[in-house]
This record gives sequence, structure tokens and C-alpha cells, in this order.
Amino acid sequence: MKTLTLLAHELRSGTTSSRRLVEECLARIADPAGEGSRVFLKVHAQGALAAADYHDQLRRLGAQTSQWAGIPLSVKDLFDMAGDVTTAGSKVLADDPVASTDALAVARLRTAGFIPIGRTNMTELAFSGLGLNPHYGTPRNPFERPLGRIPGGSSSGAAVSITDQMAYAALGTDTGGSCRIPAALCGIVGFKPTARRVPLDGTFPLSQTLDSIGPLAASVACCATLDAILAAQPTDGLLPAELRGVRFAVPRSYVLDGLDPHVARNFERALSSLAQAQAQITELSLSELTELPRINRKGGFSAAETCAQHRDRLRTHAAEFDPRIAARILRGEEQSAADYIDLIQARGRLQQRVAAQLISFDAVLMPTTPVIAPSLAELEADEEYARVNLLMLRNPAIANFLDRCAISLPCHEPGTAPVGLMVMGAHDSDRRLLSLAAAIEPLVSPSLSGQ
Repeated sequence: MKTLTLLAHELRSGTTSSRRLVEECLARIADPAGEGSRVFLKVHAQGALAAADYHDQLRRLGAQTSQWAGIPLSVKDLFDMAGDVTTAGSKVLADDPVASTDALAVARLRTAGFIPIGRTNMTELAFSGLGLNPHYGTPRNPFERPLGRIPGGSSSGAAVSITDQMAYAALGTDTGGSCRIPAALCGIVGFKPTARRVPLDGTFPLSQTLDSIGPLAASVACCATLDAILAAQPTDGLLPAELRGVRFAVPRSYVLDGLDPHVARNFERALSSLAQAQAQITELSLSELTELPRINRKGGFSAAETCAQHRDRLRTHAAEFDPRIAARILRGEEQSAADYIDLIQARGRLQQRVAAQLISFDAVLMPTTPVIAPSLAELEADEEYARVNLLMLRNPAIANFLDRCAISLPCHEPGTAPVGLMVMGAHDSDRRLLSLAAAIEPLVSPSLSGQ
């Protein structure tokens, strides 16, 4: 996978053109032997080619352009794009009015010169961590593709668009892990910023309390670039942190329960690499995390807030919903107004207690997901689907509930099942976290070092 830095260099040096990049991505999308038909719900081929020609012409004329100008990326089907219907991976919204303007996140990426090449598939309404979509098909994980492993969700198409080089970056969202889960299962990098770092204007909501907008890409540097653009901050090069003496906390309760042996081995290997770099690794009980299942026992913020949005549609168009998603939405009806207020207050108390436990640490380390990507066949039974979905969401959702930033880095050995290392920072410590991740990356993902 090519990084944004490498692509920018190739465009600047003339060894490639934006037209060539877009045409190559479109060819991969259209390949009948590939995943394009399941990855993209809509392809903006003509618009992407016209934008590519525009950026190439500016470079030929010697005009000042963004170094990222002309690089194709994909956009999750939760974002408004002028002239498109934002369907959120659902059939229910297909007849909604087209968007008149781009979502702010899309507009900022366009302004920086990126070319949206199409809208990517996702879990319906973003309400699952597995990435399955019975309406439009489920993109297959690049690892052991003939077996048909899941991509992770909800930003499923976003992740596979990068692994299959149908795009060189992806715009996603993360409410309980939706950038980081598919990144971990597919072997790329996914970043969840502090929730209000990137404005949600023009983004279809799942949970207004937990939703955040983040990138998926080939490297930490790529995600840092995209994050800066999305947050309207300078895109100056990210300097990796000095790891000597950096204090990492490793919770030994809750987040390590039920680990797949392959995940456990790679997680311990990553910790060993950091210790050899003279980072300080401290094991904590952090038993506060074990309270999360009880606090969210009635479905949490996502169920309550998405139920408020879709309950009327469920009454009139129930048959058009994925029944597994509908069942999760309807859990929101279990919550009364008093329950919702209790949930808000419980969240505030837990945030304070965890912050007190972590005040002396720079970041927290844990496996992004406790298991590798299962096959679609393993999730045919509803009970197994529900169990694995909760398992996938368990660790990533911690950062959303605590309103912290977090990133998933691949930490597996080449040729083996992808495993994600999650690094979680404090609220509003996004650039510090990315700097730490840039230092960790060459230790646990050496194939990306220096890119």
C-alpha cells in the first residue's frame, strides 16, 4: 500500500499523475474478480477523472497546489456529497432528497485537493462492529479472502478500499470503534479523534453523544495528515515522539478477557518491543472498565439516540431494515428518560474516575479487538452474531464512552492474520497521541517504517 507521502512525492516529481492514480483505482473497482461491487455503493468516475485532469493541468502550469492535490480517497456512505442521497448503507433512506452541499469533512478534504472517488459500503446505519450488510453485500477481508472473513465495521468498505488500492485513504466515522475495528481486522491504521475535534455537519448520525469522524489509511503519518485537514489545522510533518521514559498503562482486567491466542501473542510481542525501546509499561487493574456492561445494559447511548431517530421508520418500513440492526435499534425503547439521564451521569462519573487512575500515564495500550476476523459462515446464527459483535466493540468503545482519542496500528507479523494494537490517549491529546503512534509504528509495523 502506498502512503500519502509517497504519492505526493510521485506527483511532485512527475513519475505519476493524478489521472493515472484515478484510472488505476477505477480499474480495481471495476475488476469483476475484485471486491469493488461490494466495497462501493456509488462510484464518481467522471467527476474523479475531471478533478484529476484539473490538478494535473495546474501542476503542468507550475501553479501552487496542495501536495495532496489529485490523490483519490473514498468516502463512507454516512457523509453528504452534493448531488447524492446519503443512504447510510440502508435501503430505507434510498428515496431521501439528494444533498445540496458536501458535509464539512468532505469539503475540507476537497479543498486540500483530495479527490472523492466514491461512496463506500458500511453496516446499515453504522450500527454494528462486524461490517455485514445484507442489502448491498459484505466486502471480504483481504486476509484469506476465499474463506470469506468479515472486514469489521461499520466502516467496512472504507478499510477494504485501501487494502485493495481502490483508494489511498478513506473518510470514516467512529461511534464505538467503526474506524479502528476494520483497520485492525484488515491490517491498516484507523484513527478516532476526540469526538468534537472534527465537526459533524452533514454527517448522518448514529449517536450524537459518541459519534466522531476519523480517517483510515496505510500509515500513522497518513492518518495524521488527514486528521489535521479534517480539524482545520496545519498539516506540518508529524514528529515521532521519543519513547524512552514514555509511560504506558496496560489494563489487565476486562480488555484482555477472551483473547484469541494469536492476538495475545502479537500483543505481548508489541509490548516487548516497546519495553526494549525503554518505554515504561505498567500493568493496571483499571477495574472501573468492568462497570461498562452494567452501565450500558439497556443499549447505551447508541440505542437510545438512534431509536429516537428511526422508530417511526421502523413502524412503517420494518421489512426494509436488516433485522439484526432493527433489533439493536429497538433496544432503545427499553430506556426511559430517567434511564437516559442516569446514563449521562454515570458516564461523567466514570470519566472522572478513570482520568484519576490514568493521570500519570501518557497513553493506554490494549488489543483493538480480542479476536481475529471470523468468517461470514461463523456468524450465520443470530446468537453468534450478537456475541461476536459485542466482543469486537468491547475494547474500542471504551475510548468513545470516555471521550478520548485512540488509534489502531497493525502489530501482526506479515502473512498472518491481522491484529490491531490500540493506543488510547487523553481527551484532546490527539496530536500527542499521533506522535506516540508514529514512534510505535516502526517497532510493531516495520513494513511502514519511514513512510
